[in-house]
Formats: sequence, C-alpha cells, structure tokens
Amino acid sequence: MFFNDEELVKILAKNKLVPEAKITQASLQAAKDKIGLAAELVKQGMITEEVLAESYAEEREIPYLNLEKKKIPKEVLLLIPEPIARNYQVVAFEKDQNKLKLAMVDPTDLQTIEFMEKKTGIKAEVFLTTPKSIGEVLKQYRKSLKTEFSEIVDKQGLGEPADADDLRKMAKELPVVKIVDTFLEYAIYENASDIHIEPLEEEIVVRYRVDGILKDVMNLPKKILPGVVARLKVLSNLKIDEHRLPQDGRFKIENEEYKLSFRVSIIPVFNGEKVVMRLLFESAKPLSLESLGLRRDALKIVKLNIKRPHGLILSTGPTGSGKTTSLYSVLNILNTPEVNICTIEDPIEYHMPRINQSQVAPKIGYTFSNGLRSLLRQDPDIIMVGEIRDSETAEMAIHSSLTGHLVLSTLHTNDAAGAIPRLIDMKIEPFLVASTLNVVIAQRLVRKICSNCIESYVLDRSALSNLEAQVNFKKILEIMAREGAVASSKIGPDALLFYRGRGCSQCNDTGYKGRLGIFEVLEVNEAIQILIAKKASDEEIGRQAVSDGMVRIIEDGFYKAKMGQTTIEEVLRVTKE
Repeated sequence: MFFNDEELVKILAKNKLVPEAKITQASLQAAKDKIGLAAELVKQGMITEEVLAESYAEEREIPYLNLEKKKIPKEVLLLIPEPIARNYQVVAFEKDQNKLKLAMVDPTDLQTIEFMEKKTGIKAEVFLTTPKSIGEVLKQYRKSLKTEFSEIVDKQGLGEPADADDLRKMAKELPVVKIVDTFLEYAIYENASDIHIEPLEEEIVVRYRVDGILKDVMNLPKKILPGVVARLKVLSNLKIDEHRLPQDGRFKIENEEYKLSFRVSIIPVFNGEKVVMRLLFESAKPLSLESLGLRRDALKIVKLNIKRPHGLILSTGPTGSGKTTSLYSVLNILNTPEVNICTIEDPIEYHMPRINQSQVAPKIGYTFSNGLRSLLRQDPDIIMVGEIRDSETAEMAIHSSLTGHLVLSTLHTNDAAGAIPRLIDMKIEPFLVASTLNVVIAQRLVRKICSNCIESYVLDRSALSNLEAQVNFKKILEIMAREGAVASSKIGPDALLFYRGRGCSQCNDTGYKGRLGIFEVLEVNEAIQILIAKKASDEEIGRQAVSDGMVRIIEDGFYKAKMGQTTIEEVLRVTKE
C-alpha cells in the first residue's frame, strides 16, 4: 500500500485506530508473510483500506476521494490507457483546460505524475484513493472501449468491401486506424509478447499473450474484420486482396516512449483471416546469464564453454521457451572488437551493434544452410544459426565448428540429452557430434511470483502426497539440500515453506509478473563423448550427466520455487505438459 511501516505506526498511534499490542503482533506476522504492515492489518480485518487512506490523506494534507460510485466521462477516463491505470494505480476522473485531476493509490509517485503531465500537456492535481476504488474504475474501461468501438462502427457504417480499392480506402479511414492503434497501444502497455486477432462466427476476439499465457482482451463486431486486416496488411506491405494464402510481414512503431517491430502472420481460417503479431522491442537489451536464471555450477559451465575458440553450443526447448534470448545473451558477452560475429536468423529478434545479422528468405532460396555457407566466406570467428531444422544445416554447423568456429544454435528437443540423438537422426556421424558439441542448454520459462503480493505457505501432507505422485520428490529434496535451499533432505513436510502470489492490481490478480528461465546444462565431457560414440540413448546420456552433477529442469524449477521466485504449480505446468 502507500505507507511505509514506520509512518503507519505513528499514524495508528496518533489516531488510536489499532491497539499497540495488536500492531506489534501484526508487524511480526507481516514480516513472516513478507508483506507490508498496512496489507497485514487489512488482511486481518483490524482496519479498512478506506480508513487507512483517509488517515494518511489527513496526515499528509492530501485530498481523499472515494471513486467506487463515480461515473467518469469516457473522454477523461481514456486519457490514461487501462494497462497504465492498472499497473500504476492511477486514473483520471476530471479535466478542464488548465487542470487534470488524478486519483492515485500512491500520491508520492512523482515519476507517474510527471509522465501523465507530459502525456496530456496539462498540470495534474493529485487525490488519494484506495486500490478498491481503482478496481471499480477499471471496470469502466472495458465498457467504454466496447461502446466507443460500437459507435465508430455505427457512425461510419462500415460494411463488406466490394474490391481491393474498397479495402485500401477502408484501411486508411480514421475509425479503422483508431481501432488498430488502440489495441496495439494496449498490447504495448500490457507488456504482451503476442497479439491474436481471431474471427468467430459473429465477432472478433482479440487476445494478448502476457508472461506466456493467452488472455481475452476485447470482443469487436465482425463487420470491422476486413478493415482491421486490411489496415495491418497495408502497414506490413502485404497483398491487400490476397485472402486464400498465408502471408508474413513486418512493420515498426517508433515514438519517444518506445521503438518496436511487429512481426505479422496472416492465415485464412473458416471465419475469415486470423492475424498473429509478435511484439519485438528493438530497444530491448540482452539480459545477463544470471538474470536469465542460470546459477551456480550451470552458470560456470556455460561461461567456461562460451570462451572456447571453437565447437558447438546448443540451446534446446519447445517454441517460446526463450532459446534465442539465451543465445543473444551469450553473443552480448562475446561481442568484442577482437572477433567477427555473424548470424543467420528467422526472424532477427534483437538488433545488436557490431554483429552482422542476416535474415533468411526461403522464397528466394536464402535458407539457413545457404546462408551459413555464405557466412563462412565472411571470415567469422563466431556464428549463430537461428535454428538447426534439417540435415544440411546440421552438417554445415558441425563442419563449421570443426574448422575453428564457435557455432551457436537452437534445436527443438524436450531435454538436453535429447539433442544428441536428434543430431544423429539428422545423419551426423556420432564421432563428429562427440568431438564438436561443447554444451547443451535446455530450458523452459516460468512465470515469476508478483513481488507486490507474494506470500508464504507450508506444503501440507495432502499436497505433498499429491506431489509425490507426480514427481520424484525425494530426489528433488536431495538436490535442494545439495544446493542449500533446505537444511537436510530428511526434512519433514511441516518445514517445507513455499511461496505464491495472492493476486493484486499490479499483476492483474494472477499472482505472477514477469518470467524466469529454468535450466539444465549438459557439458559434453569424456564420459558423455564415449556414450555418444556408442550411439547411447538419451536416457543413458541423461543418467550419466546427472551422475556428473547435472541438475534437471524440474529440479532447478523446484529450487527456484523454494527460494520464492516461482510456484510449484508453475514448474509442473511447464515441465509436465
């Protein structure tokens, strides 16, 4: 909430709102639950949010406002996009030529106030309100958007276009432009990675993928679909009158706040054309290996192997598991003036200075294998191949690593050991795999617990029994003890403290905000090389790697759940599917 604990204790004592003994008791429980004292008092029913807010407002001489029953004009409400209102707990409720009235949960958040003044060009007057008040106002957004889109359609009389000229005209009309701009802007503020526009029989569903999970955002009238798709085709420089074949394109948006590309894919479906857009922030910088989630021995192995002058480094996992992001993080470390780094990608997701990045174009014969062959004539020291998809690319990558190059690439396998049989299936001789492969990094992405609403809980015997039916929990406990997450592998269930998010306005009541990698890192040592040469199965290779100290993905996930970074449910979701 908006209090620091020390200030809150003084206000409570001054106004005699809560007995001193209960404050002390609540402070101890708040520390145990890792939440603020104000949240603990509200949770225990000792005081209401409204009383707290009024007391704080009086102490700071800030006007207080309850918005729960206030109807805000649509044009004022929409001055602040819903994602910003939700994330920063601020809404606009009144406006004239000289002043914009803002209601905020934290009136000391000067950065948000300055941002709103800059965005609207109007001086702000700040009022204090409660999270509950903000929650009620947020319900008005969806109603306002739906009403606004309906009015646009009704006023303009958007109907079925007759031909390509009609489509081009519709794509440039203000109503369609405004609709497209609105859901693009919302996706940016929601921190979405993808936008799905899906035609149903009588309406269009717009969905965003946030932290790896798709969620419905808005429903639009079906009659605007041709205009919306045409607008996106115009932006992406695609054929506006082609409705039978899939098309792929790209466009950019750039302003003072952000610079990003939208990778657009359009395919024909039963009810029209479906559009999926991937958001790629061009200003995004590669993360460090530590911030990705790599730790301890796994981190040391990766750092050691990326410093080797040649060989093959593979990142594996399903689509959307962060493989390319991991390789970009490695390239960021290797990117020095002493080396020439070249990449062949589909698509180029991050633009990196001093790295020569090339985009494949299969339609004109520029494939991964052809591109890699051309890159070898560019005198590279380090090569990144976006994905090894076929035998020819695999062979080129292996031979490149044999001839003195460090090659980085991705494969679609479920675990690290599975990458080795996959290469052999691509007709690569086992002895070549054994002599060139340095390390395999397998990974998944899990959602992080929201830091604003994290709470601890004890894993009871019932939950433990359910867990033991799904995973080898005894083995996981042994790994946790070895990694220092628990004192002993003999620990009883009563001492197993884990964490979860209660759900709050900052995480849209999901309990999660942001994502983190969980990993297993297989180093190809002498014992592994012998197994590869013998064409051993991935189970045999995996067992050897574990005996050499490799922590499996699910074990790394449980360690991070024990440390309060993610939840048990999230680890099971991404590893047991």
